[in-house]
Amino acid sequence: MKLHQAGRIIIIVSLLAIFLATICYVLFLANLWWVNVVFYAIMIVLGALIVRFFRVPYRIVNVVDNGVLAPADGTILSVGPAFEYEYFKDERIKISIFMSIHNVHVNSYPMSGTIEYTAYHPGKYVLAKLPKSSVDNEHNTIVVARNEQEKVLFRQIAGFIARRIISYPEVGDVVKQGDEVGMIKFGSRVDVFLPLDAQVAVAKGDKVVSKKTVLAYF
Repeated sequence: MKLHQAGRIIIIVSLLAIFLATICYVLFLANLWWVNVVFYAIMIVLGALIVRFFRVPYRIVNVVDNGVLAPADGTILSVGPAFEYEYFKDERIKISIFMSIHNVHVNSYPMSGTIEYTAYHPGKYVLAKLPKSSVDNEHNTIVVARNEQEKVLFRQIAGFIARRIISYPEVGDVVKQGDEVGMIKFGSRVDVFLPLDAQVAVAKGDKVVSKKTVLAYF
């Protein structure tokens, strides 16, 4: 397992801040032994959580030629028909994945193909579990096409805590199923839009793993 490059500055600054806060506490505020223990424990846990958030675990991709893999770790919030307003502008099957702060936040391509569309949209930071977050929140939309019939749109959506979406693809890029797309910092959501005739393989409440879990088959 390694740490994502996008987290290096945040990790360094955060650990430095924790170190300085600890020094100030020792010099000016250290008091009862049990208060000291609680303070040190909080600092250690805080530092560990920040480092852990940017982890990138090693995974072997579960390549499924006619399948769509989960682009993110998390829990299925909903599965059902929905109108895709940005690119397809028609009815699609929408699968929403909620990523808690404890999930791995690196995203991956759900299938192999060519990047047909990508667009970043600034926005708000309402709770990612709310349906309106898909439209109102900061988000980045990506469309991967294998051919004219097999296309997947997935949307990286910032959440209440998230403050930045990192996304690498550009139109025309040829990508492989399971390769890294980017990441969403600190809690978020990913929506996946599939053709209406796709065979969905997950249900609301299911836990999914990026690069491993099959969401649906063409």
